[in-house]
Amino acid sequence: MKVAVVVLNWNGAQLLEQFMPKIIAFSPRADLYVADNASTDDSIKVLQNQFPEVKIIQNSDNFGFAKGYNEALKHIIADVYALVNSDIEVTENWLEPIIETFSNEQSIAIIQPKILDFKNKEKFEYAGAAGGFIDKYGYPFCRGRVFENLETDLGQYNNSIEIFWASGACFFIRSEVFHALNGFDADFFAHQEEIDLCWRAFNKRYVAKFVPDSIVYHVGGATLNQGSPLKTFLNFRNSLFMLTKNLPKIKLVPIIFNRMVLDGFAAFYFLLQGKPKHFFAILKAHYSFYLKFYSFYKKRTSFQRNHYFKAKSIVWSYFVRSGKVFGNII
Repeated sequence: MKVAVVVLNWNGAQLLEQFMPKIIAFSPRADLYVADNASTDDSIKVLQNQFPEVKIIQNSDNFGFAKGYNEALKHIIADVYALVNSDIEVTENWLEPIIETFSNEQSIAIIQPKILDFKNKEKFEYAGAAGGFIDKYGYPFCRGRVFENLETDLGQYNNSIEIFWASGACFFIRSEVFHALNGFDADFFAHQEEIDLCWRAFNKRYVAKFVPDSIVYHVGGATLNQGSPLKTFLNFRNSLFMLTKNLPKIKLVPIIFNRMVLDGFAAFYFLLQGKPKHFFAILKAHYSFYLKFYSFYKKRTSFQRNHYFKAKSIVWSYFVRSGKVFGNII
């Protein structure tokens, strides 16, 4: 099985110097690539001088996560793509359980490893933790992470299970599936495009799986800070785009209406916290959604599965019932 490890980079020279050595050392069975989104720092020079074994694909502009990978993967031939953030630290034998699962289970199309926090290695990391799900209104959560609450890894999620979405921080997908789904939606630019891709895969009856024996550590926020208003804008806007594309038709209007009401509460919650920029980011996200609703509605396919959610409302469970961990909200 031919595996291509592809690191998307934009002005991440320091991250490449820090994390590329372990990717090289612990990935002997894979072809290694960096897809560079027209960096203006020393990224290319660092790769050429320090890591000559890594192949470089140079995109013509900063295309973001979605289009950046779409463009790069046009030039890579492999059975499996391992899409890895530039701020991921891999561990010894991280690829072996993934390759074994793909080899032995032909029904599996997408895999996520266990993702722990680089800054506190006993904790799960925000972006993916031990595998992702969504609630009825499209709010994402993970085994090991609900909203801002991160659990300590005590082995409680060491079972390999089917999941709804895999984190884009370290995302494995069969190449034939990636191209059959036409890759990521480039209109997302960044954030939640992996959930959209996994939802489209789910509607096509592909299976995503969490494999705990593969472990990586994620810095998180290295390219866009967790507290950034831009991140808030992209997350809220893209979540509405994702719902528009993938919800069952009969549920489309009521779910999006209720989701936007919940977003309104979130906006005022930011205002009460003294974060007006995030308040306006949500308003801007809704405005952008109105402008682009029809173009995303046209992307709907002929079939959407009904039973897509793991919990009815994590907002209700978390803020009203104080369900702070995965086991308390499902």
